[in-house]
Amino acid sequence: MSDLTPPGAPPRPGPTFHDMPTPHAGTVALGSSVGAVSAAASLREGTMGEVRKAVVGQDEPLELMLCALVAGGHVLLEGVPGVAKTLMAKALAKSLSAEFKRIQFTPDLMPADILGTSVFDLKTQAFMMVRGPIFTDLLLTDEINRAPAKTQSALLEAMQERAVSLEGRHLALSPIFTVFATQNPVESEGTYPLPEAQLDRFLFKVEVGYPSDQEEDAILAAVHQGFDSGDLARAGVGPAVSKEQLLHARGALREVTVEAPVLSYVRRLVAATRVSPRIRLGAGPRAAVHLLLATKALAALRGRSFVTPDDIRYLAGPVLKHRLLLSPDAELDGATPGDVLREVVAAVEVPR
Repeated sequence: MSDLTPPGAPPRPGPTFHDMPTPHAGTVALGSSVGAVSAAASLREGTMGEVRKAVVGQDEPLELMLCALVAGGHVLLEGVPGVAKTLMAKALAKSLSAEFKRIQFTPDLMPADILGTSVFDLKTQAFMMVRGPIFTDLLLTDEINRAPAKTQSALLEAMQERAVSLEGRHLALSPIFTVFATQNPVESEGTYPLPEAQLDRFLFKVEVGYPSDQEEDAILAAVHQGFDSGDLARAGVGPAVSKEQLLHARGALREVTVEAPVLSYVRRLVAATRVSPRIRLGAGPRAAVHLLLATKALAALRGRSFVTPDDIRYLAGPVLKHRLLLSPDAELDGATPGDVLREVVAAVEVPR
């Protein structure tokens, strides 16, 4: 993320949340005549304005979640309990007029509990399909690492193909189907680490941290005044855009341009993770594709029709960290994937 700037180097200027126009409430008009880049920027403005009515702080994770929605990817949210991971997903779904479902993963959860199954109807004397919670727009899989690998793998086809195979039928999912998965980074008892094949399906791994002192004061003040995270309508959170407008904003991926040196920078940065002696398993071609799509989505959300090297450096952490396996020497040194990735990014020449 933005912490990948080399030590001692001057900060690279770039748009931030505070540089953007103040979000406003109400539905944002994104007609078909509006360019996709403008539509994406308006989508960001409208949805952020609505989500901020329920979520204090967490601007960076929220922007990355929006970025994933525009890029068509999935997000792994990692953070300790109580930092608004679920609340962000619920509020975001409401601001997008999207259907939202939540699955609490447990060790005894079965694939049929996610996908659905066929049951015999005594009235019709025939089997009928009962669809599972995966048939939705935005799916929150809470504590995904608490379910065994067999259940986790039930998500693989859905995440990659946006379809599921059920009882011999191939069923399409929502065109905006997106998985927001959460996991607790500090609790390992009774958990099943996600396999590399499934981690690679996530566009981002987003670390959700504690709020600042001022933000936590604002949270306490809101609760004191009657805020209830279970009643978003009472908090004033409402639709800002429609699902059709989100699909229109995805057209920005075709409108955002990437110059040849910047495109080469994406490839060189990802390839550098494969030759680092401190990395046992580097990022593959899917990671490079995800990094390219994510940077194009980020540029559009920030109102730009072009990608800069700063976009790539900013998103390198969320896109790549969870795909890397460190060498034994790096692990013995106590290094983290983020530490090693910072070294790799700093060593790759930035196009001018």
